Amino acid sequence: MPDDWFGGKEIKELADEMHGVMLEANGIGLAANQIGRDLRFFVIDKKLAEENKIPNAFANPEITESSNDADEMEEGCLSIPGFTGLIRRPKKIKFKGYDVDGNKIKIKARGMLAKVLQHETDHLNGVTIKDRSGN
Repeated sequence: MPDDWFGGKEIKELADEMHGVMLEANGIGLAANQIGRDLRFFVIDKKLAEENKIPNAFANPEITESSNDADEMEEGCLSIPGFTGLIRRPKKIKFKGYDVDGNKIKIKARGMLAKVLQHETDHLNGVTIKDRSGN
């Protein structure tokens, strides 16, 4: 993501647009490449973000650590309407990136938040739930 984007009008408008698309489709996360934008950027549900006291948009995200302890959960995806799969993911992760103002973010996530951050980071890495489910 270009450094001159951070704190600017364009990145904030993109985040707002993506939140709108996500809500309209009843999603809890949306990656920029899902709407045809070649950027390492995604948004998550604002309520989930507020509950965890974190931003709701992330640039240049990276999962830096994952627990060996994992569980499975049924996941769907806005890119593959009607498809769900039982996806095994680490229960806990450490995650880093930047908010829309360019501030560094480091998060220890577990539960649903960890699942969403992993799912959206997967999108940016070209991985879908179909790849993870074996279907």
